[in-house]
Amino acid sequence: MFKVAVVGDKDSILAFKALGVDVFPVYDHEEARRTVDTIARNNYGIIFVTEQIASLIPDTIERYNKEIIPAVILIPSNQGTLNIGMSRINNNVEKAVGSNIL
Repeated sequence: MFKVAVVGDKDSILAFKALGVDVFPVYDHEEARRTVDTIARNNYGIIFVTEQIASLIPDTIERYNKEIIPAVILIPSNQGTLNIGMSRINNNVEKAVGSNIL
């Protein structure tokens, strides 16, 4: 059985702990990269990453886009959205359907 994790700044991800999701606060790009790689190797099926952290580690995020497991999903932080997550969804829908239906 796979687990679910959230990576981001402490203020943005702490509420996920109440839902039973494992939270991993990070503070810089090296720590974020190491944390995502470690989580991916440790039986996590879904990794939510805040957009602000994802913008610091685009190469790591892109590497996991090519993998089936874990699914790396970008979410907005408490500071708002950078529209990176929605852009990825639009691109994936366009690939699957052949045109942008969103």
